[in-house]
Amino acid sequence: MTALTLSTAAAPGLRADAIVIGVAKGAQGPVVAPGAEAVDKAYDGKLAGVLETLGASGAEGELTKLPAPAGFKAPLVVAVGLGARPADDDAGYDAEALRKAAGVAARALSGSKKAAFALPVDGPGAIGAIGEGVLLGAYSFDAYKGGAQDAKNAKAKNGKAPLAEAALLGGKPRDAAHKGALARAVAVCEELNRARDLVNMPPNDLTPAAFAALTQTAAKEHGIKVQVLDDKALVKGGYGGILGVGGGSAATPRLVKLSYKHPKAEKHLAFVGKGITYDSGGISLKPAGHNETMKCDMSGAAAVFAAVVAAARLGLEVEVTGWLALAENMPSGSAVRPGDVLRMYSGKTVEVLNTDAEGRLVLADALWAASQENPDAIVDVATLTGAMMLALGTRTFGVMANDDAFRTAVHEAAEEVGEPAWPMPLPEHLRKGMDSQVADIANMGERWGGGLVAGLFLREFVGEGITWAHLDIAGPAFNEGGPFGYTPKGGTGSAVRTLVRLAELTAEGDLG
Repeated sequence: MTALTLSTAAAPGLRADAIVIGVAKGAQGPVVAPGAEAVDKAYDGKLAGVLETLGASGAEGELTKLPAPAGFKAPLVVAVGLGARPADDDAGYDAEALRKAAGVAARALSGSKKAAFALPVDGPGAIGAIGEGVLLGAYSFDAYKGGAQDAKNAKAKNGKAPLAEAALLGGKPRDAAHKGALARAVAVCEELNRARDLVNMPPNDLTPAAFAALTQTAAKEHGIKVQVLDDKALVKGGYGGILGVGGGSAATPRLVKLSYKHPKAEKHLAFVGKGITYDSGGISLKPAGHNETMKCDMSGAAAVFAAVVAAARLGLEVEVTGWLALAENMPSGSAVRPGDVLRMYSGKTVEVLNTDAEGRLVLADALWAASQENPDAIVDVATLTGAMMLALGTRTFGVMANDDAFRTAVHEAAEEVGEPAWPMPLPEHLRKGMDSQVADIANMGERWGGGLVAGLFLREFVGEGITWAHLDIAGPAFNEGGPFGYTPKGGTGSAVRTLVRLAELTAEGDLG
């Protein structure tokens, strides 16, 4: 991963392949952002005009390259758009604007050994945002290209290795707050990129058992306790939902529990992740054109895994438990059928009307397992419904909860870290649609509002009196289009930063 350093060096004398500066969209044209004063001076104060001549406007995501001025040791200046200039110059630039700009520049500089980022820095928050943007924007997944087996051969795989080093100008190497912000960015982004790797892995390699093994390796490295229930243990425990979904595959299911607890922890937060390592739909087979990206149906479990490890790396004063419900949903003679009734871990029975509504079945067992420890709050994460994509598109996830104040807190945490989210209701009238003549509940209800119906189903398996939220990340978990900002094509690591922020707020006593 790209190495990050803090530097108080002046841009002209810094040895690098490029100097990255920010340009904002002003009322009269592009405006050179703070941090690039030395570069602007070298252009006799006319850099904004030069950029405008080259077609730059300062719009978000825009990138313009131009030769560095005489006397600079770096040969190239990269101007990246920050979007609208702040109405109040003293207010500084939005953290998400800095993240996106740094991400665009880092991706454009793949193949470079070193770049200096002279973006606006007004404190540790900006340092953290720029660092995150660089690390997330420079991400690439090349493990299966060119036959190369290790990161040293990255260039052989795709022609260009990720940006090797980024110096953040304006960052103070001896300032504790600046160093702390950078260290946080590294920990969170390394784990988020780990989640992206998992989502991008082909399902023939990332089976439930393989996923569980990877968690054990990471847990050992970071002092996290891990418990893995294999198919025999699931049978003994009565986990009918996970077993039902995984019953059609030769790759048997797993339930993984990851436990991190700081010695000073006073609050306990549980995360539950849907981990369908491949979703064919089962007997209710998905139509042609809907299978190709279904390796991403374990994105929720990947996000939970990454968040627990990040919490441990950051040493947060909180207890965090992660539950990964892992199964492969395949059709076969042993697969669950429409019309079957499953007895869940909670003891409730579920009539399966559609085997492609499988995520809620594995989550139901994991939610009930998490509830038995009576945590202060539970948050589940899942690529659960196409209906949520219809409602919110491909870049925003939905937030549902059994407590309005908690739903608001989760939504605000997501927006704070730059993950677009939107609060969604749980209308009581939709619950009746899941009434079953033969079981306690059916796994399907009304067609309209399908994402909300799924949330209502999950609520049935949350322990009484426990605060709970559900994140449906079906839209933003996997980017099938081109890269944008710091978001790559493929797995995105959606919800990791939200979960980490929730853990931080819980540790600080500011979450509920």
